[in-house]
Amino acid sequence: MNTLEETKTKEKSCCGPDCCSDETVDTAVLETDLTKEKSEEELKQIVKEQYSQIALQSKEQNESSCCGSTSACCGDSTTFTIMADEYKNLKGYNPDADLGLGCGLPTEFAKIKAGDTVVDLGSGAGNDCFVARAETGDTGRVIGIDMTPAMVDKAKANAAKLGFSNVEFHLAEIENMPLADNTADVVVSNCVMNLIPNKVNAFREVYRITKPGGHFSISDIVLTGELPLKMRAAAEMYAGCVSGAVQKDEYLEIVKNAGFKNISIQKEKIITIPDQILLDYMTIEEAKQFIRSGSGIYSITVYAEK
Repeated sequence: MNTLEETKTKEKSCCGPDCCSDETVDTAVLETDLTKEKSEEELKQIVKEQYSQIALQSKEQNESSCCGSTSACCGDSTTFTIMADEYKNLKGYNPDADLGLGCGLPTEFAKIKAGDTVVDLGSGAGNDCFVARAETGDTGRVIGIDMTPAMVDKAKANAAKLGFSNVEFHLAEIENMPLADNTADVVVSNCVMNLIPNKVNAFREVYRITKPGGHFSISDIVLTGELPLKMRAAAEMYAGCVSGAVQKDEYLEIVKNAGFKNISIQKEKIITIPDQILLDYMTIEEAKQFIRSGSGIYSITVYAEK
């Protein structure tokens, strides 16, 4: 593996703050922007606008990060897939619905049975819904919820092409779903809850729509330890999902306080920001200090029951 010193001598990455420009951008400006407080509606609008653009792109353009912010600018074809897991081996996988936006495989761990009603939160182009439908069969029901009109339109078009009559998609926010109490046997979500500003309300709503005895399997991004502002700036340029991430313990406490029980982590992996990206934002010594600190960004798949 290359050392930080060796990496520093190589060509700059295309994810840096001065990418595509001859001017140098002060990282202090980026840090200040990261600490500015935005309202919940402002944050939602940012996410909606970004995912509206993603809905019109190919998987190859999107899969360079969990939020679809491609690193291949300035004509550089280098991409870095750091969060997405491979769906191709899962029954029901449909490539037209896979935009490479996830950070786990929640449907793989969701214990979906034939005849179940499954709700997918932040359903995008329908990828997890179609995998879930392969498990529920014709007797089940799969419901996708997404707040981006372009994504819902794309998902509906994909479902129509597949001829599925028991898969439906609704335009709605997760904090206010148009579903009756106790609707879902299983709830799944992939790298979406992290983007919601008010996670407390979101998980309360998940609890409301889940049947007694039902459960969820949710993949998401969390933090452990203190993430320096410069590291957050690097992560934001490289993987936009990080901005809304909370500490892992806080995340699990929110789930518990919503009323869920038997909470467990089904899968956990560290998300590594490449040295060449880190060094666009911090000195070699700052990068070394961060690595030694043991802090980090993690993808976790959480299971819980109602």
